[in-house]
Amino acid sequence: MSRHQISAPSAINSPTEMLAETIREQWQRATGTTLHEAFGMSECSTFVSGNPSHPAPKGSLGYPQPGRTVGVIGAEGPVPRGEPGVLAVHRADPGLMLGYHGHAEETQARFKGEWFLTGDMVSMSDDGAITYLGRDDDMMNAGGYRVSPIEVEAAMARHPGVFEAAAVEWRVKADASVIACFYVPEDGEIAEDALKAHAHANLAHYKCPRRFIAVDALPKGANNKLLRRALRVRL
Repeated sequence: MSRHQISAPSAINSPTEMLAETIREQWQRATGTTLHEAFGMSECSTFVSGNPSHPAPKGSLGYPQPGRTVGVIGAEGPVPRGEPGVLAVHRADPGLMLGYHGHAEETQARFKGEWFLTGDMVSMSDDGAITYLGRDDDMMNAGGYRVSPIEVEAAMARHPGVFEAAAVEWRVKADASVIACFYVPEDGEIAEDALKAHAHANLAHYKCPRRFIAVDALPKGANNKLLRRALRVRL
């Protein structure tokens, strides 16, 4: 960012995958402004966000926008505040698509009753803030526990030598999986013992990565979303 001239914007929204804290900090240093999350998808316009008058709590996406009907859905329906579930948008939401053209069965499969399921795992705080936990199919099984890759990545990215991190499930036996962490170092590879010590100081034992792999860059798509499947095949 330092190589470019950036005029002073009053507010900036980032409508993409949840930002790494390092990227947010770089932006703030370069522009002096806060970068706000804005969460949406092709099927629905942005419906969760933060803004200057109602900023998102640290680590969250923000709040449902005024006029939007958002829920967190589990196997039996809406879950209590603080519990993980699938982020959902009510069928009557004004920004939600009518359906996939010519694909009625696919459209129906995305609904649970009156709720459109986004496939994103989240939790909602008592005040309505949405915390992103990862895609439902990206959730990791570590020793029988379901673990959010976002939580692991955020913890590892706080290491001063780590620029960016990505966590994926690593199947070590037919019936056993642990967590592996790919990371982009700030300046040269980091001793694995130092990374393990940092993980144990910031995460529950079962959430700690068992393997660390330094890479030059994390694989991302055209929309800058992390391609976890490209990392899984490297294990």
